[in-house]
Amino acid sequence: MRKKLLSMILCVLLCAGCTNGKKRNDDKIKIGVSVYDSYDTFISELMRDFNAAVAENPDITVEVYNASVSQQTQNKQMEQMIEKGCDVICINLVDRTAPKKIIDLAKKNNIPVIFFNRELVEEDLNQWEELYYVGADAAESGIMEGEVAAEALRNEEADKNGDGVIQYIVLEGEAGHQDAIVRTERSVDTLIDEGFEVDKIASAIANWSRSQAQTRMAGFIDTYGDEIELVLGNNDDMALGAIDAYKAAGIERKDWPVIVGIDGTTAGLQAVVNGEMLGTVYNDQKGQAEAMANLAEALARGESLDDLNLKNGRYIRLPYQKITIDNVNDYLD
Repeated sequence: MRKKLLSMILCVLLCAGCTNGKKRNDDKIKIGVSVYDSYDTFISELMRDFNAAVAENPDITVEVYNASVSQQTQNKQMEQMIEKGCDVICINLVDRTAPKKIIDLAKKNNIPVIFFNRELVEEDLNQWEELYYVGADAAESGIMEGEVAAEALRNEEADKNGDGVIQYIVLEGEAGHQDAIVRTERSVDTLIDEGFEVDKIASAIANWSRSQAQTRMAGFIDTYGDEIELVLGNNDDMALGAIDAYKAAGIERKDWPVIVGIDGTTAGLQAVVNGEMLGTVYNDQKGQAEAMANLAEALARGESLDDLNLKNGRYIRLPYQKITIDNVNDYLD
């Protein structure tokens, strides 16, 4: 009887320090993060804001890994974060179609995973109840880019040859990447809905990269010259690469086409201020970073997620916002 009583007391003492395997409110939390490419401007700015958000709580430590555009490397990093005792892991997928290894490891070790920025397909996210996504709606960004471009085209009288058709070029993110496909399709569809007749004279994959976009655009300038009336960049870095190409070619600003981007990075916003990029679409990296930090802490502590505005219990999406010269200073501030 005495042994049984001691056993019961010991069980109570052990369980008092845990809540369904989650951390108590006074426990330290370790968050692991793997980004697809730390040199991506938007991702680096998002991580700056994420680190600032978690720095407000001294009980949280963060380990950040750069997958260097290798899914195999990212899978290994997932194993390393688990071995280091991370309570929650945040993954910016290299390959949005290949999350299986990460999901399997998460389930096996009972560690929640927050995917962010690069959205995996819904069927994969539904494989386990402790998988989440923080980001935005790519279709919305494409629609807004088309609207920004339409406004700029009207204001700039960009139909240089007067044929009633806007000849345009698209600088695309990645081959087969959902965000790149959707942003391109919706931006062009929106231009047509806004009453423009358009003609795509060229497109190129530039992998979200400013330097690659500059190289691709330099070739287009040599080939098409002043036939180009609009450049749609799937992100700000590629739009900035197009600007770099025009500068390097020694072409005066008045002879440039309309150039627009997506993301609202610091450099992109400054290009709008300078009148080089005629608009962009703000992808709320600060809002996403704060949402991810709040979700990660709540998951680690086993707290309610009711106040985090999760759609379908899994998604947090922040809205995009159109930026032109009229409101750009609000975002720089």
